[in-house]
Amino acid sequence: MSLLDAIVAAKRESLPALAAALDARVATATSAAIAPPRGTLEVAFAREDPAPLHLACEHKRRSPSGGAFDTTLTLDARISAYAAAGARLVSVLTDGPYFGGSYEDVARARDVLVADGRDCLVLAKEFVIDPLQVRAARAFGADAVLLVVRLVDDPTLRALVTTAHAEGLSALVEITDESELSRAEKAGATTIGVNARDLDTLVMDAGRARRVLARIPRDVRAVHLSGLKDPASVTTVAEGRADAALLGEALMREPDPTPLLARLVAAARTPRTPIA
Repeated sequence: MSLLDAIVAAKRESLPALAAALDARVATATSAAIAPPRGTLEVAFAREDPAPLHLACEHKRRSPSGGAFDTTLTLDARISAYAAAGARLVSVLTDGPYFGGSYEDVARARDVLVADGRDCLVLAKEFVIDPLQVRAARAFGADAVLLVVRLVDDPTLRALVTTAHAEGLSALVEITDESELSRAEKAGATTIGVNARDLDTLVMDAGRARRVLARIPRDVRAVHLSGLKDPASVTTVAEGRADAALLGEALMREPDPTPLLARLVAAARTPRTPIA
């Protein structure tokens, strides 16, 4: 069994507990806590030339490939730092066993952003295999939810995208190659992320990611996922097709992400190479 297979198996086993947590959340949450999403990825990631590459920043405590990350800052402080630096989205891991996250982290991130007066959106980053997980993302305050194409078959993918839209959530549909791009388009995806890391092998391939990003239709938001660690890598992505890019492990290894993030934000201002 591959790591991805193990994660998906654990997700299936966790669905009854998640259903109970969702029921409890709905039963006890105030109207403010279950307020509607605050925006869409289609608007947040709109990039008209020569606008900068939009940045999304991630919160996770550990990962199978990267091990444990720095926990000097609280979730509250790290999310505030991301938004203050200009992040258009914060991605919050909800998986517990492999990434140390929870849906409660999503709720906390939204509370922090609202208290700070930031319009930065919150993505629930989960291994979604069931509409229940989409509804949980909505109930715990997410504005958007990650849907990974290779985790599900085509009918399930379409159902997940439909459920997200019905809940008022944006769907960031993650792919790795051209065949998955076709599946995402057929499912009605309007924001597509290309993961430079293959989820089965965990191998990074920036060249593949650039190639697939270039094939995303111009009326769809295109997002680069994984592997950006320094200004040079951000500059390369900013010059290409992507409208936005996710920054993850590099920031989570920093006791204070602000200095590195400032350099990455500056690199994101690199103009995009004109596309014929």
